Amino acid sequence: MMGKALLVFMIFFFVFFFWQVNRWMDRSLPDAASEHGVLIDQLWDANIYLITFVFLLTNFFLFWFAYKYRGNSSTKATYYPHNNKLEMLWTVVPAVALAFIIIFGLKYWNEIMAEPQDKDRVVVELYAKQFDWTARFPGKDGKLGETDYRQITGVNAVGLDTNDMSGNDDVLVRNEIHIPVDTEIELNIRSRDVIHSVYLPHFRAQMNAVPGMVTYFKFRPTKTTAEMRKDPYVIQLMAGINSQREKEQKEAVEFDYTLLCNKICGASHYNMQMTVIVDSKADYAKWLAEQKAWKTVASK
Repeated sequence: MMGKALLVFMIFFFVFFFWQVNRWMDRSLPDAASEHGVLIDQLWDANIYLITFVFLLTNFFLFWFAYKYRGNSSTKATYYPHNNKLEMLWTVVPAVALAFIIIFGLKYWNEIMAEPQDKDRVVVELYAKQFDWTARFPGKDGKLGETDYRQITGVNAVGLDTNDMSGNDDVLVRNEIHIPVDTEIELNIRSRDVIHSVYLPHFRAQMNAVPGMVTYFKFRPTKTTAEMRKDPYVIQLMAGINSQREKEQKEAVEFDYTLLCNKICGASHYNMQMTVIVDSKADYAKWLAEQKAWKTVASK
């Protein structure tokens, strides 16, 4: 009876699996909005197809064998302790599959993390602390000033070295930052206190923020915020979100790129967010020109 019941359960189990895929697929992220994100998505899809195939195959045999070799007085168990060919098969096949995944993963990683080549790239420092982000942009001199953690104060929240004059025109921004489309964005990442993680899901970008060192990531956004808001899938996605918000008597929201912390860094980890606006190059230049230099703000 148990063998037959497991066979029936297998059918319901697989039906439930495919139902869940169909039910929640429209809650997944939109297509990648960065150049390298397309490669990440391809690798992700390849992994998901492979894992799904293995999941279905192994679970089919699990339940089928439980049914086929169920207790039966007319059959007798066979002692079968070892088979070298089977051992080789289920060792070599996964090893080859994993080798391809790792090789392509390393190839993509090396391409993503290669030395920046774009002379017009935008350099942004992201400074993490419990529980918020501060972004720092170079001023008119085009370079970020040096930092010194010993100089961290209320007005000097990121520890700019006041002895380095090149940092006087740096721009500090919180809550919302702007970056230009089709431009290489170089992120220099620091943390004041614990390990945080810069996570930009729509750009398929993530890098830890580690106290005592500067980590690095770069990407090239390919879609402005305005373009993403017109994407049919994003419109559908936001309609579902706002439908739920309406039930909770909350205001409707528009799509925005978001910077999140992807490390559980403390009690307010969930609230460690920053809005990222991808502008046209002209709009970005206009926004940056409107920002005040750190020295100007600090002297008030």
